[in-house]
Amino acid sequence: MDQLNAMRAFVRVVEVGTFTRAAELLDLPKPTVTKLIQQLEGHLRAQLLNRTTRRVTVTMDGAAYYERALRVLSEIDELDSSMASSQARPSGRLRLDVSAPLAIDVILPALPGFLARYPEIQIDIGLGDRPADLIGENLDLAVRAGEIQDQSLIARRVGEMLLVTCAAPDYLARHGTPEHPLDLETGHKVIGYRAAGTSRILPFTFATHKETIEVRGDYVVSLNEGTGYLAAGLAGLGVMQVPTFMAQEHIAAGRLVPLLTGWCTAPKPLHIVYPPNRHLSNKVRVFVDWLAELFARDDLIQRRSTLPSPCGEAA
Repeated sequence: MDQLNAMRAFVRVVEVGTFTRAAELLDLPKPTVTKLIQQLEGHLRAQLLNRTTRRVTVTMDGAAYYERALRVLSEIDELDSSMASSQARPSGRLRLDVSAPLAIDVILPALPGFLARYPEIQIDIGLGDRPADLIGENLDLAVRAGEIQDQSLIARRVGEMLLVTCAAPDYLARHGTPEHPLDLETGHKVIGYRAAGTSRILPFTFATHKETIEVRGDYVVSLNEGTGYLAAGLAGLGVMQVPTFMAQEHIAAGRLVPLLTGWCTAPKPLHIVYPPNRHLSNKVRVFVDWLAELFARDDLIQRRSTLPSPCGEAA
């Protein structure tokens, strides 16, 4: 028995009420439709239809089977349609939210390669450190650091952001070099980073194999966005903890000096998140795959760093 065609024949008979009309719509001979229904009933060992010379009605078993068969056939048709559309050339507008430093340092320099491959995609990028409302703001995806709090979102982990503690040379000339994390609470200034949407200043966290320390130093300036936070550090306003992909160039040029390199700083997982649509659009699918490949090649996101390693270990 061709069960799929038998299910289609059964559903059509139920919907139009006669074998003759169902056969016409399915472009099949009426005896074929009749045989398919009989085979289906034999397979299920249940009578699905009551037949008279004038009309066809559905049994209780048939009504229950119709509802489930309709869902199954709809899923199959939708799956076929999504696979067909996945072969089409990706196009249309794609809306992305990402932090400014990650966009500027990692994504935008590589974006010409993506657009050369998919010239019919138009990308709208929102920059910010606050967690955007993907559904409320009609966004296709976002890149987020840290643990994902909204469990309704689909999250794909693509790496992690490592933090380095550092300061500008002129700041160290004025305040000296801290030898222990607790030194940052006496005689030093830190640059405060405020959690998105709050006035809470995030502490610095340090660890060795023996202990973990949270440091809440005094600050003269706090910010809630990564690009400004880095600029404050470069201006010599205090000690900061900043992602390695933001700091490496400045450390190599001598504009920043790594500090407390014998202490670990907790890495933040990096995720691509998108709403839980049943079928990911083609443009989003190719962009998510491209971002994952891009981050996989990035030494700093994959812990292959030329910076001094946390806890003195090889990265």
